[in-house]
Amino acid sequence: MQIMMIEINNLVKAFKDNRVLNEVTIRCCPGKIYGIVGYNGSGKTVLFKCILGFLKPTSGEILVDGKQIGKDLDMLTSAGAIIEEPSFLKNKTAYQNLLFLYRLRNKPNKNHIIRVLETVGLDPKLKRHVGKFSLGMKQRLAIAQAIMEEPEILILDEPMNGLDKNGIKQMRELFLQMKSEEKTILLASHNKEDIDVLCDEVYEMDKGVLTQIR
Repeated sequence: MQIMMIEINNLVKAFKDNRVLNEVTIRCCPGKIYGIVGYNGSGKTVLFKCILGFLKPTSGEILVDGKQIGKDLDMLTSAGAIIEEPSFLKNKTAYQNLLFLYRLRNKPNKNHIIRVLETVGLDPKLKRHVGKFSLGMKQRLAIAQAIMEEPEILILDEPMNGLDKNGIKQMRELFLQMKSEEKTILLASHNKEDIDVLCDEVYEMDKGVLTQIR
């Protein structure tokens, strides 16, 4: 297993005259869950997109395992992520969607896909197409997609969105299990209980400024 640390130093991201991230600095170690709270538009999602390599920083640096995103690495391929609403093939089943995505970078492994779906509480044999899924079922599938390649880093933007009480309990247990496996996890949530139960350190994002509050 590769242990991966994220180091962000003086990160700035601006869109024309609008500075969305302002000198963000944070260090995230394996085996911990880092919670980020803040109102919509505060910069949380932009931060996550910069870490993944979806957006290029205006200045500052993001280091993952000592390699700089955007310089040594174009994209962070060792991460699983939920960013905004994931796109799936609406006329395919959950199993068919995951198998298609898994085959893009891996040898076909149907048993692995079955195990991943069972892990998030979805029936691998379910014939219903994703287009007819409830919001909670789609969120379970999004989490399955994020974890299916057994990433060392998880970046989760509102991962409990749409889940019922039982689903939230299951996903909390899953994330804590992954933490015990020395994964590095960043989690943004509006749910205070999720933050309290899951996170080792908590940061607030306000107008692009990141401040540790716990």
